[in-house]
Amino acid sequence: MTYHKNPSLKTIKPGWLGNAVDHRQRFINHEFPFESKLRDVFKWITTKNPQKKEKKSDAFRLNHVYDTSFLQHNNDCVIWLGHASFFIRLGGINLLIDPVFFDVPLVKRYSPHAYTPALFNTLDYLLISHDHQDHCQEKSIRQIVDQNPKMKILTGLNMESLLRPWSKNVSIEMAGWYQQYETQAEISIYYLPSRHWSKRGLTDENQRLWGAFCVQSKDKTVYFSGDSGYGNHFQEVQTLFQTIHVAIIGIGAYKPEWFMHPNHVSPEDAVKAFNDMNAQIFIPMHYGTFDISDEPVGEPLRMLKILDGEGKIKGQLRPLQPGEIFETF
Repeated sequence: MTYHKNPSLKTIKPGWLGNAVDHRQRFINHEFPFESKLRDVFKWITTKNPQKKEKKSDAFRLNHVYDTSFLQHNNDCVIWLGHASFFIRLGGINLLIDPVFFDVPLVKRYSPHAYTPALFNTLDYLLISHDHQDHCQEKSIRQIVDQNPKMKILTGLNMESLLRPWSKNVSIEMAGWYQQYETQAEISIYYLPSRHWSKRGLTDENQRLWGAFCVQSKDKTVYFSGDSGYGNHFQEVQTLFQTIHVAIIGIGAYKPEWFMHPNHVSPEDAVKAFNDMNAQIFIPMHYGTFDISDEPVGEPLRMLKILDGEGKIKGQLRPLQPGEIFETF
């Protein structure tokens, strides 16, 4: 077994050797190794969805809020742009995470993006969690780069070869898990584990690292889960960081669970993950935007609200509408 990390970056977990790679130099999850299998994909697409009628009749749709007032002030804020895309400002530093402004090939889109790329021309950092099409979109990245030539892209190991052709001369910094990026003094950004995988083409499975982010100013900490199945890495977050003020965690694309659970948490597991972190505010994501799984489009949020009503969430549940500005944290 060999291990990879960025030797120029600080590692925050004592004794961490780096991200393990197998004999083919493919990254692996440290707790639950995963390799996609075509037979499982075939089984999924050829098996009847027991919720097919319910899914077809589900009228749930996200309600967009068009409020560009965040461009006229410098307050800390979190804005959900849809799916896993976020604008975050902490300590006066502007971040964009996993922007997907446009359609994803062969995927139905329930909800359009909250804003256009043209609004985001004062970015300090662009964060890309992993290489999947619904998180890492060439057209979106090219437009953001054009408007923010002085920003820096922060991402996982081996991602530069994918991103460089879209990014001109913008600086790209790659990290392994538990590593801290080199950033402006007002903010600290860390790359953390997630339970997932990567693939962009036919032969590049797990050649690029996937992960989560933790963004920290002098008085606030925001965690972004990326795509992840459930694992002990959530509990570990609260040992690495004293307080998580906001935890952004995916809740959708979890059915059929036999197929999806290694890579996406269900609403129930998202609650477990949130509680494991002892976080204060839970902002759900990764639902209501793209049709990429079997559950009805509104089911993830409905289930989450039921769990909240039962007192299962040990903190504040704060769902956002796309474009809504959240500042009270």
